[in-house]
Amino acid sequence: MAKKVVATLKTGIGKQFTKCIKMVKSEKTGAYTFKESIVPNDLVKDFFADKK
Repeated sequence: MAKKVVATLKTGIGKQFTKCIKMVKSEKTGAYTFKESIVPNDLVKDFFADKK
């Protein structure tokens, strides 16, 4: 399934979006989790600046 998403993002309208993966530390347990999202190219910095 991941290959299909990557292939779709490389063509057509998909070039306007970026798949972002951010590592987030849980305050409750201290463990790290990954937050994934597909965001427009102009909002990538906002995605990584957000502390949630």
